[in-house]
Amino acid sequence: MTTPNLNLAEWAAAQDQPWATVNGALHVVDALLPGTVVSNVRTTPAASPAAGACYIVATPATGAWLGWEDSIAAYIGGAWV
Repeated sequence: MTTPNLNLAEWAAAQDQPWATVNGALHVVDALLPGTVVSNVRTTPAASPAAGACYIVATPATGAWLGWEDSIAAYIGGAWV
C-alpha cells in the first residue's frame, strides 16, 4: 500500500516490528508535506474527508476538533490526527 497524497510506500506488517510506527509517520509526512489545506474556516470536522486531507481548525472548534483551534487537523487512517 501507499500513502494517499505522495504515494509513499508503506512497510508490510510482516517486514519488521516497527512497521506501525513507520507507517504512522509516513502518513503524517504525507498529509503535511504537500502543504495543501482544504479549508481554514471549518469549526467542525468534515463529514466525509478524503484520506490525508488537512484542515486548519477555526474558532470556535466543536466535535472531534474541540480544543484544537488554530491547529492542523489531518484525516489519517480513518481518524483525525
